[in-house]
Amino acid sequence: MSAAAAGSLAGQRVLVIGGSAGIGLETARFARDAGAEVIVTGRRPGPIAEAAESVGAVGTATFDAGDDDALAAFFIELDAPVDHVLVTAGGPYYESLKDMDFVRARRALAEHPMVMAGVARHGALAGKVTGSMTFMGGTGARHPSIGIGMSSAMTAALPALTASMAVEVAPVRVNLIAAGFVDTPLSASLLGDQLDARREQLASRLPIGRVVGPQDVAALAVHLMVNSALTGATYDIDGGQSLLSW
Repeated sequence: MSAAAAGSLAGQRVLVIGGSAGIGLETARFARDAGAEVIVTGRRPGPIAEAAESVGAVGTATFDAGDDDALAAFFIELDAPVDHVLVTAGGPYYESLKDMDFVRARRALAEHPMVMAGVARHGALAGKVTGSMTFMGGTGARHPSIGIGMSSAMTAALPALTASMAVEVAPVRVNLIAAGFVDTPLSASLLGDQLDARREQLASRLPIGRVVGPQDVAALAVHLMVNSALTGATYDIDGGQSLLSW
C-alpha cells in the first residue's frame, strides 16, 4: 500500500517518538510522502540524524521517552504544535519467572503506560498535540506461555488505557496499534539466530502468506492519523497470527 492510498497529511506536522528505525522510521517516511512535515526523535543521536536525513525530517531531538522530565522538556521546547504523534519507544521484556530481573521487569511493566500518560499530559493536555496520538502495543503475548508474563500484562492493559485516555484528552484522538511479529531490527535483535526460522514459520502459516513488515504498520498508522472518526480503539495487525492455534 502506498502512502497516497492511506490519505493526505498535506500541511500537517507529524511527530514520531522512536523514529530511528523499523516501524517509526517507515511511518515517518509514509507521513512525509502523504504531505506532512515530519519530526523524529530517539535515544541515540547518530541513528536519529541518519533517519532524519533519509526521510527529509524538518526537526529532530534526542532523549529517552521514558524519562518524564526529558519528555516534558521536549514538548515545552517545541516551536509549534504537531497534528499527530506516533510513539514506538520502548521494547518488550521476555524472561521466565525463575530468571527474571525484577528491576528490568518493573521498568518494562511501567514503561509503556507511563510513556503514554506522559505524551498525553505534556502533549495533548498542554496543547502541543492537536489531532491524534497513536501508540504501539502487541498481540503476541495474548496466549499464556513461559517467559511472556510482563508482555502479557501490557497486552491486556494498554487497550484499556487507550480507551480511557481517548475520553480524557478529547477532542485529540487516541488509538493503539497491536502488532504481532513485524520484521524489524528490533525483532532481529530479540530473536538472533532464530530469526530466519521464525520468518519461514510465519510465512508458511499466516493467512496472508507472508510476514508483516514495518511498511504495513506504517500504512495503518498514517490511516489512523487521517481518519478523524477513529479514537479509543485497538487495531490488530498480525497477518492473521492470532487466528492460528499454535
